[in-house]
Amino acid sequence: MRKRNIFVNNTPLDEAIKLWNSALNNHGCLEPLPSEEIQVDDSLGRITAEAVYAHSSSPFYNASAMDGIAVRFKDTIGATESKPIVLLKQTQYVYVNTGNPLPAEFDSVIMIEDVQPVGDEKVEIINPVTPLKHVRTIGEDIVATELILTEGHRIRPIDLGAMLATGVNRVKVRRKPSVIVIPTGNEVVQPGEPLRPGNIIEFNGRILTGYLKEWGASAVRSRVVPDNHESLKQAIKQAVLDYDLVVVNAGASAGSKDFTYEVISQLGKVIVHGVNIKPGKPVLLAIINGKPVVGLPGYPVSAVVTMRLFLHDLISAYQAIQPEEAGSLTATLSRPLASKMGVEEFVRVKLGRVGDNLMATPASRGAGAVMSLVQADGIITVPAGSEGIGAGSRVSVELLRSEDEIENTLVFIGSHDNTLDVLSDMLHRQRPVYRLSSAHVGSMGGILAIKRGEAHLAGTHLLDEHTGQYNIPFIKRFLKGVPLVLVNLVHRKQGLLVPKGNPKNIQGFKDLARPEIKFINRQRGAGTRLLTDMHLKRLDITPAEVNGYDREEYTHMNVASAVASGVADTGLAIMAAAVALDLDFIPVASERYDLVVPETQMEDEKVRTLLKIIRENGRFRKTVETLGGYDLQDCGRVVYKQ
Repeated sequence: MRKRNIFVNNTPLDEAIKLWNSALNNHGCLEPLPSEEIQVDDSLGRITAEAVYAHSSSPFYNASAMDGIAVRFKDTIGATESKPIVLLKQTQYVYVNTGNPLPAEFDSVIMIEDVQPVGDEKVEIINPVTPLKHVRTIGEDIVATELILTEGHRIRPIDLGAMLATGVNRVKVRRKPSVIVIPTGNEVVQPGEPLRPGNIIEFNGRILTGYLKEWGASAVRSRVVPDNHESLKQAIKQAVLDYDLVVVNAGASAGSKDFTYEVISQLGKVIVHGVNIKPGKPVLLAIINGKPVVGLPGYPVSAVVTMRLFLHDLISAYQAIQPEEAGSLTATLSRPLASKMGVEEFVRVKLGRVGDNLMATPASRGAGAVMSLVQADGIITVPAGSEGIGAGSRVSVELLRSEDEIENTLVFIGSHDNTLDVLSDMLHRQRPVYRLSSAHVGSMGGILAIKRGEAHLAGTHLLDEHTGQYNIPFIKRFLKGVPLVLVNLVHRKQGLLVPKGNPKNIQGFKDLARPEIKFINRQRGAGTRLLTDMHLKRLDITPAEVNGYDREEYTHMNVASAVASGVADTGLAIMAAAVALDLDFIPVASERYDLVVPETQMEDEKVRTLLKIIRENGRFRKTVETLGGYDLQDCGRVVYKQ
């Protein structure tokens, strides 16, 4: 077995960027690529390599700007209503349409509505015209030799028209940098291929080439290269010959099958291997035969973060343009964010304006959590010298979405439910388009977010063991004095999820005490966690007796996934999650899932739209009913007000 003898450094980010830029500069990699001449028809989005001048004037002839008759202005002098002038066809006028060339002997146009025919060959006019009236003269738009586009201009659709209108059919543009992304790994399979445990679908290459193309590169994916030293070496050697930039995905760390460092260090010079950032520490930056070669981590979020840091500006430099700066906003952090001292961390956040406050809620921080990037509105940076950022702190957010999208975001914090996905889709169908940003922190987390003014609404299903009531006792206790309404969304079935056929013969909570049963729990503060604890207490089962009590998930679908994959034998979740993943369901309770809406948010148009959907939209109700385990008898009804 190959030894893991590769050391990944912990280079500070600023130093890594300086080392990388210095190496790129020394090898001429920051110089613009040579230009190429292409057809104007193919130039949309390309960067001009030199100024573009008009070859001919536009229009290149005097043209009629109206439907009417072409005349000599001197023949119209003196025309009035009391003394109309009669003009003879051909000798004194001809009919013209808009855009027609103006015959050389005529210098003006009279609109057809100002002309009165007198027989077949004569017309009568009652007003004179001035020279060149209603005439588009030669060069009125663009004169030959006039500057159309400057060097370094990104060509737009209107620019295509301007060039073609002036006889420019070919244009010199900066050559796009050619980039190849090389996915690696024995376990990697292409989309659509049969899957076996341990396989990973090759989607990273698609993500990376997509971003590279978006930034202006000509990017392609290679075949997947297996974890084999010689195979990887040959792939990189050939790629360096054929492309301006080589990106190797995965294998940059120090595992027994990570060959990227070993191969690249043999072929060229490693500039940086390991940066004190999270995610993305194992990134590898190198030069081979004067060309940049980058080894990105295998986890998708790590790969995207490091590529943005080290390749985005390089793609712009290849085309001699300024990199587009991401917009930024200042927001209030909704909950504490702990971070490891000495590591610069990039944290994905969801944004939404609640009242006058723009709130930033951290998303999942896993390096492999693709959905955290899909759903993220921005990124905040936790400095290397910090152990975290406190709740309520003001933070600068690098935007991943437009400010308009963020302003139209409805902030939901609280308990997870599958109907939220349906609501999110329905909101996105509205005009204007609204987005639902949901943070699944449990029912208590949602109630406390409302107390702090961090959300438009919260989802809750907390059962008070003493009164048997849902939600209201907790609202009275924790939101005392806060004017609000409690609106029912659904009644839903909760139960124990088990694999199809129930192979461990689990009948109820009493079976959780069996040592061979692996349980998956919900996080503290979740209504489902409280329901679990209540049933265990009734059966005198302590948490210590439950194998897996401390293993936590944050959504019903994550619990279902754990059971479906065999990570757990059972877990408590809603019936809709069991239906979605084809699991068996052992009913435990029917519960009421409500929305807590502060009175201050009731007039917000986003909130009003959401409430209208759940009360009036038949499509929403039909879709929810197909999910399984839901009762909509009270959907949209106010069940409590304070």
